[in-house]
Amino acid sequence: MTIAIAQNRVRWHRPLVGLTAVMAGLALVTAVGIVVDPRVVTGAPVWLKPFKFAVSFSVYALTLAWMLSVLPRRSRLVEWAAAAVIGVSVIEQAIIMVQAGRGTTSHYNETSGFNAALWRAMGASILVLFVAHLLLGVVALVQRIPDRGNAYGIRLGLGLSLVGMLAAVPMVTPMQHPGIEGITGAHSVGVPDGGPGLPVTGWSTTGGDLRIGHFVGLHALQALPLLALFLARRGVGERTRVRLLLVAGGAYGVLVLLLTWQALRGQPLLQPDGATLIAWGALAATTAAATAAVLRTKA
Repeated sequence: MTIAIAQNRVRWHRPLVGLTAVMAGLALVTAVGIVVDPRVVTGAPVWLKPFKFAVSFSVYALTLAWMLSVLPRRSRLVEWAAAAVIGVSVIEQAIIMVQAGRGTTSHYNETSGFNAALWRAMGASILVLFVAHLLLGVVALVQRIPDRGNAYGIRLGLGLSLVGMLAAVPMVTPMQHPGIEGITGAHSVGVPDGGPGLPVTGWSTTGGDLRIGHFVGLHALQALPLLALFLARRGVGERTRVRLLLVAGGAYGVLVLLLTWQALRGQPLLQPDGATLIAWGALAATTAAATAAVLRTKA
């Protein structure tokens, strides 16, 4: 395990590390913008969305840079996919910042020819990102990563983050058309975008919010590998680690689906109805029982 970690330190994917640094710098710039620019768009400081996306892209790039360091070899396909991730991330962040600078929204905005062109460019770039991420997942699936715990953490993280990306699809379906001319989607369900929300995230406190399932799903990319590392540091045997990761991965996937289902029914995260509470309870009980069953077996 020590040898593998040492190797990881010298094989980080440098372009992705560079993207991490750039996005971290933009996060600092936009954080200053939040403080000094009083403008508000859809109920939030105009630079809040660029800040959140810069942080997200920074964490995403750093995670992928580490994951690629764990692969026994990096093929040309992996390098192409990583280059696509970098290019798309730059395009997405640039559009979001341009629109923030103009004092308007980047997402769902087709109120003018220019705004529509930028929104369509974002849509195309998101599709490219999805395909590149999928290719990286396939490579991680077929390559033999020496430590099985790491392997399952990486594979489950990549796979479930794809589910998180798909959780955003309902935001741009016809049922999410808010009936506002030039606006072609929404993240809130049952209420207009820009209403009362939770601190920082802005997730709606009066209706459903599709960003929640999307956010949680995306961060499986960090959660599952970190769980694999935690279990290894605790000295859990390889077989038991793999089984616990499979339980955690299954529970995490169901969690993303439940959060999306709750949002689609117009429920705020902190105001679940009876059916949602039952579903949450069933997930918790099943996960606890499966975890206990794994721990009862020998490593």
